[in-house]
Amino acid sequence: MIRLAVFLLAFLVVTSVAAQTAPPPPQQKIDQLIGLLQDPEIQTWLESRKKEQQSALAVAEPSGFAAWEVRVRSRINGILTAIPRIPSEMSEGAARARQDAVSHGYAPIFLIFAGLVAVGAAAEWLFRRARSPSIGPVARLLPVAVFTVVVAVIFFAVEWPPLARLVLLAYLVAFIVYRVAAVLIGLVESNRPSLTIRARLFVGIALFAAATATLGAPLGVDRAVAEAISYCFSALLLALAIETVWSALARPIVIKAGLTAFLGLLWVLWCVDLKGLFWIGIYALVLPDLLRATGRAAATLTSAPSESPKSILLVRGSRAIVIALAVGWLALVWHFNPDSLANQNATMAAVLNGLLKGVIVLLIADLLWQLAKGWIDRTITTSADATGLAPAEVAKRARFRTLLPIFRNALAVMVAVMAGLIILSQLGVEIGPLIAGAGIFGVAIGFGSQTLVKDVISGVFYMLDDAFRVGEYIQAKNYKGTVEGFSLRSVRLRHHRGPVFTVPFGELGAVENMSRDWVIDKFRISVAYNTDINKARKITKAIGAELKEDAEVGPLFIEPLKMKGVEEFGDYGIVLSFAMTTVPGMQTYIRRKAYAMIREAFQNNGIEFAQPMVQVGGDDKNGAAAAATTLRTAQQAKAAGAEG
Repeated sequence: MIRLAVFLLAFLVVTSVAAQTAPPPPQQKIDQLIGLLQDPEIQTWLESRKKEQQSALAVAEPSGFAAWEVRVRSRINGILTAIPRIPSEMSEGAARARQDAVSHGYAPIFLIFAGLVAVGAAAEWLFRRARSPSIGPVARLLPVAVFTVVVAVIFFAVEWPPLARLVLLAYLVAFIVYRVAAVLIGLVESNRPSLTIRARLFVGIALFAAATATLGAPLGVDRAVAEAISYCFSALLLALAIETVWSALARPIVIKAGLTAFLGLLWVLWCVDLKGLFWIGIYALVLPDLLRATGRAAATLTSAPSESPKSILLVRGSRAIVIALAVGWLALVWHFNPDSLANQNATMAAVLNGLLKGVIVLLIADLLWQLAKGWIDRTITTSADATGLAPAEVAKRARFRTLLPIFRNALAVMVAVMAGLIILSQLGVEIGPLIAGAGIFGVAIGFGSQTLVKDVISGVFYMLDDAFRVGEYIQAKNYKGTVEGFSLRSVRLRHHRGPVFTVPFGELGAVENMSRDWVIDKFRISVAYNTDINKARKITKAIGAELKEDAEVGPLFIEPLKMKGVEEFGDYGIVLSFAMTTVPGMQTYIRRKAYAMIREAFQNNGIEFAQPMVQVGGDDKNGAAAAATTLRTAQQAKAAGAEG
């Protein structure tokens, strides 16, 4: 049977090769071949041979981590082999570029490059002469923009040779990017000149290396040699970075050693082609300082307060753009490196893409939250100043100060939950069952924490009823004080003696608001039985008019001070009742001033205040006076004890 199968396969190969010249076989032979292929034993043998070939291919061609290891090993060996050929390959590439320019009637490329830079520098110098000097990132970047525009106009106006055009474009772009980076580095590290010089040198070498590596293929440089050039430049940059750490940074030795080890690890990641992890490490090293510098530079572009929408958009938006560019570059690195471990595993690739999209979602959510939070904070700050406003407007602002902090907390929770759900969906998680499960879990939590639910719901109804606002003085059960703030489940009360009560809404019960709209303050004064009541009424009316005209307390009155009349006959005199209507919270202050003015006015008009006295029968007047004195002393001691 095996011989027959081998013969059949050989026959198939021979007939397929000869099919182009020989005539087609007879129909009888074709029928015999089809019959053999339909034989179960032949089909089983063919399937076994197919599986053996697939297994052999799987063994011969490793995949996953093994394939990456083989690829990295062969790449490193190729680079080490190509290093001695760098001078010859570079000289040949430069000769090709020079020949391309000269053959088309142009000067050598380095002369053309120098000429373009000279023309751009002259235009920049003229711009600086014509413009008054100023300070700021935009002002420092304007000359570079003039240089870029002039060079770009000349470059695109001339029809350069193909190879010369690529070389000029690569090095001009690198030079312009270096100019921009040098300005930004000067703004960030203006106080550390040694670090500024090294940072500019590092960026210059990196850009020159990138331009040179980009031109490897157009100049005909071998790919292994181009990679070897990149690795040589990377070793030079590593040495410069380590020298900067030990020479220009004022840090402890332990931190310098840690930074050196971290830089070495980054270089190893670059060498073994783990560019995704390499760029993540670069971001961890550079992004914090870069974001702070970007925020400071954006803040100098506006004089608006930090809570204003313009300032938030400039500062937070500029930082978000920097992070988005970093994420975009990381996505490009992974996308254009199909041989990476991330792209070889579909699950890992999906997770990484979801994480990158999640970063963008977080940036958008943070920007929206900062804008909303800034508006809420500005509104709360504005509503705190109610000087000279109508009572309705004062009440409206007080309600804002009460509700907006709660709305801010609820909005923060909502934004966080929505951003989290979107990120989970980008990571491939089915959020539908998650939302349903969260609803069921919420119901279970609600039954298990009825007190918490009661507090939250009670707080909602207190807010809907406008029972109290921030700044008002309330009393509920045994708690009283000025409302300082809210959470979702409790209110914070500041007692007039200083202690702070944090009371759950469910424990408040009936609320007595002592600061809403107006307050009627009543007090009593006892005068002697021989007092002229009408005279006392006129004096009180004059005092009320005087208080009403007072510049300090006059605006605090709603109804002036009035004497209501005789309240009762006391043991030692007549009790007179007084009343006045004031704005909430100021009645005690006004009453004290009224007491002082009434005392002085009554004494000046011969009205005596009632005093406790005891009259003892007989001729012993000294004994009666002594008894009255003793009684008065006892009553004063009793009153002092009650106050204490």
